[in-house]
Amino acid sequence: MSGVLPKRTLLINPVASPLQFALYEGGELQRSWERDGYASEVLLPELERILREKRLDEILYVNGPGSQMGIKLTYIALETLRLLRGIPFGAVSAFALNGGRPLKAMGRLYFVKEKETIITQPLEETIVQEFSFPSSLEALEREPENRPDYRLPAV
Repeated sequence: MSGVLPKRTLLINPVASPLQFALYEGGELQRSWERDGYASEVLLPELERILREKRLDEILYVNGPGSQMGIKLTYIALETLRLLRGIPFGAVSAFALNGGRPLKAMGRLYFVKEKETIITQPLEETIVQEFSFPSSLEALEREPENRPDYRLPAV
């Protein structure tokens, strides 16, 4: 045994309701869980709990498109952890966790991914917002930047 611990990565989906979390070790999914409530109420206590229990080498988060408040709060919390604890973080698209299906924007508008372009499009039918974590991080495409991807102007 080499004594080298496998890389531990936390993946946070603030676009989902309830908030979703997944823990990966050595790039493989170990467990996932959800927390009910608003990101403003749930995110920081959950991060604090995780950091007390686990050593994290990296954090990934869904940077959009989707819930602007959840994305913004998560980005600020992760940037703070990067500065204070040196934990690097990256981003993945919400489309990477929902099989590329349309994502709720506002009203009847949905974000739709057409090849490499994301547009907003009105849809008559309601699309159920379902997300799932991949069994391996190898299959997960990371975004080139970790900044929020809002797509809609702030209200």
